[in-house]
Amino acid sequence: MSTMMLVIIGFFAAAVIVLIAVGIWFWRHDRRTKQLRSKFGPEYNRVARAEGDAGHAEKILAERQARVKKLDIKPLTDAQRNEFADEWEHAQAQFVDDPIAAVARADTLVQEVMKVRGYPVVDFDQRVADISVDHPAVAQNYRIAHDIAEQQDREDVGMEKLREAMLHYRALFADLLHDGGLQPVRQVRPDEREREVRRVA
Repeated sequence: MSTMMLVIIGFFAAAVIVLIAVGIWFWRHDRRTKQLRSKFGPEYNRVARAEGDAGHAEKILAERQARVKKLDIKPLTDAQRNEFADEWEHAQAQFVDDPIAAVARADTLVQEVMKVRGYPVVDFDQRVADISVDHPAVAQNYRIAHDIAEQQDREDVGMEKLREAMLHYRALFADLLHDGGLQPVRQVRPDEREREVRRVA
């Protein structure tokens, strides 16, 4: 076999190897994108919009996953879950007479349940980033509720905004208590549920 033929064969072999490597890279990248989209849902889109670059957004989300994986996140015991549910009911009942205090208590309760479960609770931005890994559907609820609570500290936001904050906190709180899903803070009978909705709405 001539030297030229060997060079041509070598060139094609190298090209095939490069094409295979590129194909594997694209396959892995596509798989990672699909996994992150599935894992984070609307939070993936929010971060991608905020960053203006899907690749950078995926890096941020992957870093969040790695960070939370190192934390000792644990589910609540039944006793802890019932105790927190009782606390929530008190905060919700307080909303009728003192909505500002009720919203502040709801914010505190979210931090308390996060702490008991093993999440660091020092910085809000870090809290919501950590929450987004295992509770992506309600991460935006936390942002909205917290923003309203902070705005209330500066000015009167009005009853409707406070009610909105309370409902957002409730969605997050229920998700934290029950590890996701659609369960309410406490299971109630239909007639009790109607009274509960009227109390907050």
